[in-house]
Amino acid sequence: MKKNLFDGAYDGSRVLVTGHTGFKGSWLTLWLLGLGAKVAGFSSYLPSKPCNYEVLKLNNRINNFDGDIRDYNSLSSAFESFRPDIVFHLAAQPIVRLSHEDPLLTFSTNVQGTVNVMHCIKNSGSVRAAVVITSDKCYRNVEWPWGYRENDTLGGDDPYSASKACAEIVFKSYAASFFSGNDSTRIATARAGNVIGGGDWARDRIIPDCVRAWSQGREAVIRNPNATRPWQHVLEPLSGYLQLGARLLLSDIASGESFNFGPDARADHSVGELIGEFMAHWGVCLMRHEGSKIKESSLLKLCCDKALARLNWYAALDFKETVRLTALWYKAFYEGKDDMFEFSIRQIGHYIVEAQKKMLNWSI
Repeated sequence: MKKNLFDGAYDGSRVLVTGHTGFKGSWLTLWLLGLGAKVAGFSSYLPSKPCNYEVLKLNNRINNFDGDIRDYNSLSSAFESFRPDIVFHLAAQPIVRLSHEDPLLTFSTNVQGTVNVMHCIKNSGSVRAAVVITSDKCYRNVEWPWGYRENDTLGGDDPYSASKACAEIVFKSYAASFFSGNDSTRIATARAGNVIGGGDWARDRIIPDCVRAWSQGREAVIRNPNATRPWQHVLEPLSGYLQLGARLLLSDIASGESFNFGPDARADHSVGELIGEFMAHWGVCLMRHEGSKIKESSLLKLCCDKALARLNWYAALDFKETVRLTALWYKAFYEGKDDMFEFSIRQIGHYIVEAQKKMLNWSI
C-alpha cells in the first residue's frame, strides 16, 4: 500500500478512532495503519459475529481502549493516555430499526456520546484536528429529487435520524463556542449515506442479511426490493474522511464546517438491482419478500459539490465495481483461502488505482 497518500499527513501521527470495532471503523483503522499512523481505538463491544475487526486481526496492531462512549470519564482517560493528534469519531448506534426498538440507547449513544467526544477534544492539549462522522439522515428529508447540501435544514422523524441531527447541533455549538479561533483545534463533520463492502455483518442491512442467510444455506428476507438508494463502497466515504482530516491537520479548512460524501446519481439503484448484481458474483440463492413495518425514506440524495470544490474529492467506483469488490471480499472470507488482512489491503490498493484512473488528485 502506498504511504504517500494525503501528502503523508498521517505518517507518524497519533490517531484515535472511536467505534473502531465497527464496519467503517475497522476499515478506517486498517487504512490508517497503511498510511503509517499510530492508531488507538475506543469501543465497548464487538458489534457482530463475525466481526470485521476480529477478521482483520487488528487487535495486536493498535492501542485498544475498552469503554462506553456514553461514559465521559472512561473516554477522557483514553484521551489523556494516548494524547491523539487527530480524532475520527465514528462510535454510534447506527441501525434505524434498532432506534425504534431502543430510542434511549440511540439518543444517549449518538447525542451524549458526541457531547463527550467534543468535550474531550476541548480539554485535550494534543488534538490538532477532528472529524465527527454523522449521517446523510441528519437532514430533514422531504424526498425531493435533488441532493441535500450542507446548509440544508437538519431534522429526522425516526430516532436514529433525529439523533444524528442532534449530534450535528452539538457539534455546531462546540464549534462556535470553543473552536472558532485561528489557533483552535480544527474540527468538521462528515455526512455519508448507504455503504456496502466486505466485513459488514450488521443486522437489518441488505447485503449482510443476504450473506448471513446464504452462507448458511437459508433464504434471505428482502423487505423492500423497490427501494432505491445511492449505493457506494465503504472505501469511498473513508477516502473523503481521510482527505478532510488531512486538510484540517494542514489548516487548509476552516473549523466548524460540514461535508457530504456520496456517489453521483448514476449510483442510484433499487435493492432488487443490488441483489441481482451481487448474485452475478456470488451465485443465485433463495430469497423471499417480507414487507417492512418500519417507515423508511424512499429517496435521499446528497449534493457533494462542496467536497469536490474544497477537497477535490468525488466518488471513484461505479455501481458494478462497488458490488464486485463487495462480493469478492465475502467470497474470499467464506472460502477461507485468503489472509483477510492482506486481502483487504489489496482492495484498498485497488481502490487507490481506480481513483487515480479517474484523475483524483490525492495531493494536498
